[in-house]
Amino acid sequence: MKNYLVFLLVSFTCFTGTLHAGAFDGEKMKAAMSAQSADVQMRYPFRNPAETMAFFELAPGAVVVEALPGGGWYSRILAAYLGPDGTLIGADYDVDMFPLFGFFTAQQLEKRKTWSADWVAGAEGWDIPGSAAFAAFPFGSLPEEMRGTADTVLFIRALHNLARFEDEGGYLTQALKDANDVLKPGGIVGVVQHEARPGMPDDWASGEAGYLKRDAVIAFMEAAGFEYIDAIEINQNEKDQPAENDTVWRLPPVMSTSRDDPRLRAIMMSIGESNRMTLKFRKPMKTEE
Repeated sequence: MKNYLVFLLVSFTCFTGTLHAGAFDGEKMKAAMSAQSADVQMRYPFRNPAETMAFFELAPGAVVVEALPGGGWYSRILAAYLGPDGTLIGADYDVDMFPLFGFFTAQQLEKRKTWSADWVAGAEGWDIPGSAAFAAFPFGSLPEEMRGTADTVLFIRALHNLARFEDEGGYLTQALKDANDVLKPGGIVGVVQHEARPGMPDDWASGEAGYLKRDAVIAFMEAAGFEYIDAIEINQNEKDQPAENDTVWRLPPVMSTSRDDPRLRAIMMSIGESNRMTLKFRKPMKTEE
């Protein structure tokens, strides 16, 4: 793994030559990644966090909103990388969206109401040396004082359920409005999303199976007011060729269909994590009215 990280650092130095000076610090990202647990580092070949964050022009000291931070796989890397001059803001689904999943207990749903405070307390408990500050909000409840403060918003494997439940309550529309509102003019939106093959049916690629089509993502991001900038294919996986009865959760790390089937589990492990699009958008600079 150490050799892999050294290789990445050399690659990042070359890669970041196309970015604005100082936008990405390969040495600091290497240090943040090296400090993670072995379980986290096992995912690096699939998730390529440093190349991905370099593409998103992520700078130490920035204010970054991470949609759906979950257990903190990316959050811990970002907190260490952003450093004490930076801020990492977690953004969770609207609390009203959770009952639509159909599997949360009443106790779990009640707990979602205190998620913002709970997530900040949990993140501060990670005790990351030189960590960024933490804050949080649920989509649909963006605090007024956060408007126009963020340099970057990250939607990493976070758009499919918002799209899936859009017709139930406008949850995707609201999340993208919040992303626009929280960003400074010229700020970046970075998207990493399970990508459906172009030939798959549109109704299958609605988000319910975890996958979305690239043209659909670009279309709804542009409709929300963002400019599409570019894409890189670093997170593509040609081995991921789902059928119409498959979901993304059959693959690592969830392995939902093979927990009691060693043969199928080996097949899923040989595929690896999902095929993913990696897209960059920008909030336009203010224009004269």
